[in-house]
Amino acid sequence: MEQEIILKAQNICKYFPLKKGLLNRHVADIKAVDDVSFEVQKGDILGVVGESGCGKSTLGRTIIRLYPPTSGKVMFDGEDFTSLTGEQLRAKRKQIQMIFQDPYASLDPRRTVGHILAQPFKIHKMGNKQEIKDRVMELLKTTGLDPVYVNRYPHEFSGGQRQRIAIARSIALNPGLIIADEPVSALDASIQAQILNLLKDLGEKMGLTYIFISHDLTVVEYLCNKIAVMYLGKIVEIGPRDELFTNPKHPYTQALMESIPKIGQGKKTKRVFLTGEVPSPINPPSGCTFHPRCKHKMPKCSQQTPSLITTNNNNDHQVACYLEQ
Repeated sequence: MEQEIILKAQNICKYFPLKKGLLNRHVADIKAVDDVSFEVQKGDILGVVGESGCGKSTLGRTIIRLYPPTSGKVMFDGEDFTSLTGEQLRAKRKQIQMIFQDPYASLDPRRTVGHILAQPFKIHKMGNKQEIKDRVMELLKTTGLDPVYVNRYPHEFSGGQRQRIAIARSIALNPGLIIADEPVSALDASIQAQILNLLKDLGEKMGLTYIFISHDLTVVEYLCNKIAVMYLGKIVEIGPRDELFTNPKHPYTQALMESIPKIGQGKKTKRVFLTGEVPSPINPPSGCTFHPRCKHKMPKCSQQTPSLITTNNNNDHQVACYLEQ
């Protein structure tokens, strides 16, 4: 039985203008996200990975429309989310939420936890005063927090507790999709495991779909069932988790997998590491943007941009590399 597609990104681009001089002239564009297309099926946890600066966070914020896309569109539940305005946009926002990397920065320090968690219901006019209060208490319990904390302020909590509050706010309106932007990267390892298990449990109980942005491949391997690898604003490989970890096709993906620490494997083997620096998104290389760092590069790699194609007759595994074409 074919799964329902909840989100479809079509040729998404997000360029930031670079301006200089006294006249503030537009001299170039920072191509943070450049022609990205992918689909997310209902119930999936799609991990988006890549080096710092590859455009992961910008992609997430563009999908949720914190950044307006330069071009392309996002289809959410069969509707063009990028074209919605006013009340239509407000109503649709209930179905797509975001968890940020730094919960302290995303929580209003002047408001109590109870007020923060009540805001979504007040904004969307859902429930009376008592119903909202009951729902806030329920959210605290669901995310592993004691309801007695309801009148405390964000600075009175630990980092892990603040992230639980942020998660509680994100699930308040029963969304269909949650974009989690490195939600555990600032936490201790033991707290990371607790938050990951919480996200996993909530996903199963509430039927949530996630886009999970991270630079930590071990975290992504544990939580996600599908992975998209980004390099310099583009998706270079996407497919099922097990397929990417056991049979990565793109040289960049292979290098990322080699960078994972491996313990207790006995005989040492020669490992492949990335060399060189990530090119500037202001002036990316022509053709395949990875070719300056790729040991397998061919003449056409610098001339033409490879498109994502399926591998080994597996429609779920796609790679943008001439080695597979």
